[in-house]
Amino acid sequence: MPLKTAEASSILSGRLPYYNQTIALGSGLERSCTWMEKKEKIVAVIEDDESYRVAVQRLLKSASPSVQSFGSAEAFLNSGQQHETGCLIADIRMPGMSGLELQSKLNADHCPISTIFITAHGDEKMRLQAMRGGAVKFLTKPFDCDTLLEAVQVALGFEG
Repeated sequence: MPLKTAEASSILSGRLPYYNQTIALGSGLERSCTWMEKKEKIVAVIEDDESYRVAVQRLLKSASPSVQSFGSAEAFLNSGQQHETGCLIADIRMPGMSGLELQSKLNADHCPISTIFITAHGDEKMRLQAMRGGAVKFLTKPFDCDTLLEAVQVALGFEG
């Protein structure tokens, strides 16, 4: 039985439902396949200010259920979730490793992640360093919620 349009659309978009399906390959050939849900990339929020971290996480969960937050860059690195992360939202100035140092480490480890920086203490030099390191956006606190959500969509590769 050939795939239905909605099923094919799901497969092309990367969201593969789990079920056994026989696919018509043409010329009378058929193939039995098992489709599985493709794991979504997470959005990681790294912010030392707990109230700000929780607020950003709540905002993002309204748009994407795959959001995790960390109180430090070190906690994120220790989680081992770098390869599952599609978008990183990081504060610039934090105790321990800064957001810019984290970006540099990830790039050096050949694990670049689309990053959005948020800061209350940013300057032009920091912004340039972040953007040269591959940042998607550099936002100054307080920032517009829609601007952050749009930047996350860009970072994850979705067209707005």
